[in-house]
Amino acid sequence: MEQRIKERLEARANILKALAHPTRLFIIEQLEQNECSVNELTAMVSVDVSTVSKHLSQLKQVGLICDEKRGNQVFYRLAVPCVMNFFDCVEAVIDEQRARYLHLMDGGRK
Repeated sequence: MEQRIKERLEARANILKALAHPTRLFIIEQLEQNECSVNELTAMVSVDVSTVSKHLSQLKQVGLICDEKRGNQVFYRLAVPCVMNFFDCVEAVIDEQRARYLHLMDGGRK
């Protein structure tokens, strides 16, 4: 495998790893609606600020979110809203799996 291709695949894997946590997925969904401060996100997920900050750091490191400091608060927003298109694809896979399962449970009858 070419080095350039390998680096591209590793970058993709890093983004998927950053998304591979329910809290980070929740944060992404919230940031789709509007920007939020660390304190707002902390209240929404009911964990401590340091945990939310670590999640935000992982998402920011791979380029999914960006931040802006205003006074003594930091606000986060999606850097690439197209990530929500990926979630649409994930939901399509879930729906397909559910349909297959229901079809099997129905004895394969149509």
